[in-house]
Amino acid sequence: MLTIRTRAFVLMLAALIAGSAAARAEDTLKVAIGQRGVFENAISELGQAQGIFAKHGLKLEILYTQGSGESQQAVISGAVDIGIGVGTLGTFSAFAKGAPIRVIGATMKGAYEFWYVPADSAIRSFKDATGKTVAYSTNGSSTNLMVNALAQQNGVRVQPVATGSPVATLTQAMSKQIDVGWSAAPIGIDQLNKGQIRIIAHGSDVPAFAGQTVRFVLANADALKKNPEVFRRYMAAYRETLDWMYADPAAIKAYAAWAKISEDVARHTRDDFIPKANADPDVVAGLDEAMADAVNLKFLVAPLSKEQVKELILVPFK
Repeated sequence: MLTIRTRAFVLMLAALIAGSAAARAEDTLKVAIGQRGVFENAISELGQAQGIFAKHGLKLEILYTQGSGESQQAVISGAVDIGIGVGTLGTFSAFAKGAPIRVIGATMKGAYEFWYVPADSAIRSFKDATGKTVAYSTNGSSTNLMVNALAQQNGVRVQPVATGSPVATLTQAMSKQIDVGWSAAPIGIDQLNKGQIRIIAHGSDVPAFAGQTVRFVLANADALKKNPEVFRRYMAAYRETLDWMYADPAAIKAYAAWAKISEDVARHTRDDFIPKANADPDVVAGLDEAMADAVNLKFLVAPLSKEQVKELILVPFK
């Protein structure tokens, strides 16, 4: 017959074994995310903090990058399993060159990025930016595409410059190291409200972007092939987190704390800049138009074939 002390020890040992088994059952995914603070890029971290990814048996190791170009390279190299917010054109170009990548979701349809100048700048519109330095995040990113498209639409020649994150760009723009900065809500909204900057263009000023997916959830093809079920669980948790972020008032508080902004700015960002339908990970829109843009802007020599598109884009990934 077990003594009380022995019985307690056995129960404690059983609990430790159960906890160890639960920990072993939790798979780890490494995730690269560009532009910390941007709403669409908050899903992995907020979902993890909320316990949603753990519920799906996942632990995320999150790396923040300066933009989608860096995130894409991390996925290609195998340093991470997933890249969030990777530009469509950069993805097409890398895949065409043989990079081991697959698209398992979309992060954004349309363009809520904007281009701005300090309030005292003589530049009043994008047409005034001829010969000026204009910011984008990293090579191959969606903002890279948007600067080229805005210049083309306005019939001007500008000097595109990779400036990294919106926060780093804001410092460069306000110190006059660059003529035109770029940003995405919520970054820059406070300065806009205070009259410190003026918006001279929106990514959505280019009609093609309104109904076009501009960024992807990218997976390393080798990791995906080895364990597709883990990636399916990631996307299931991603969807659940997105639903929570639009439905639960506590999500605004969590997002504001993560992005280090006020709750008013957080709510303004979500409700006025990013309709939930635009963040739907299971819809890739405007693919033909995006492919044409890729060729026009020399990211591709020719559009990807139907077979290549089928191999690259695995959406919805369930």
